[in-house]
Parts: sequence; structure tokens; C-alpha cells
Amino acid sequence: MRIAVDLAKAYRLLNHGPTVLVSASAEGRNNVMAAAWVMPVDFNPPKVAVVIDRKTFTRGLIERSGRFALNVPCRAQARMVTALGTHTGREIDKLSDFQVSLLDEPTASSPLVGGCVAWLDCVCLPEPHNEATHDLFLGMVTGAWADRRVFDGGRWHFDQVDEGFRTLHHVAGGHYLAIGDEVDTGQ
Repeated sequence: MRIAVDLAKAYRLLNHGPTVLVSASAEGRNNVMAAAWVMPVDFNPPKVAVVIDRKTFTRGLIERSGRFALNVPCRAQARMVTALGTHTGREIDKLSDFQVSLLDEPTASSPLVGGCVAWLDCVCLPEPHNEATHDLFLGMVTGAWADRRVFDGGRWHFDQVDEGFRTLHHVAGGHYLAIGDEVDTGQ
């Protein structure tokens, strides 16, 4: 059900503000962490920004590999998202311990989390000052995919799928809201 998303429309996968899973791989080790402070920052080429605390294990993998992926989880994955966001990869193998499946996407350079509704594969655009001072990482999107059941024709279709496919939006303290109903403006 996964479709490639035109890179000119990749920003639409994040524009509605979902919580994401940041995944990275380096030196044979994969890891995934939850992140709420993520946003698109440019259209062509598509770029994203993500805040990744210096204490996280995932950040070290990103710094070593120069790559990361943003995975957009859905309501059906809320418990997994919380588990990935409250444990560190320094102490456990989160993918194994929380039974996180990875997609087989040969063109992706970072691990993509199965069951999500969208994925963006990124290469880091080094900004040492922003990374050190603000924990802010910039990435250029090199590949984008979405679950056709919920994203097609360059837009989300949350009103046409089971509620389990709706994206999560972290509002604090492990509490999420799922994206709501579409509002028709006649456009």
C-alpha cells in the first residue's frame, strides 16, 4: 500500500504537525526515538527541521551517519510511540524489545518503521552552531513515501479511513490527540 510521494509535495507529510519517530543507523546499530518538534522548512529541495537533544542515543547515530528518517506514526501505534520516547537506545535494543518492524525499502538510507502512514528519508545539512546551541538539525528529504490508504493525490484523506490511521499529535506528558475531521471550505 506504500506509494512514492513526489518530493515537491513531501512537506505535506509533516505540515499538519504530527508527532514523528526519528530513526537512524550507524555502525550496525539501528535506533528510533519519538519527537514532537519537527517541521518542513523548504519546498525545493524539500527540507525539514527536527530538534534532537544531545543526550539521545539517536543523535549520536545521526552525527556518525549524516542520515535520518522521519516516520509518521498513527493512532494504532500510540503505545509503541510512547515506549520509544520514554526509553533510551543506550540501555536496550528498542526495535527488538518493543517489536518494531522495519520496512523493506531498498532506496532508503535510514531504517523506516513499519505500520506508519508516511516516511521521509533525509540527509543532514550540517549546521554545527544550530546543532550545538539549539539541538536543531536540518535535513534534505531524499525520498518520501506514504500509505496510499490515507495519503494520495498529494493530500491526506483522514476522513476516509479507520480512526487507527489518524496521526498522533503530542500535547505534553505522554498525552496525544489524533488528527480530527476534515473541514470543507469549498476549495
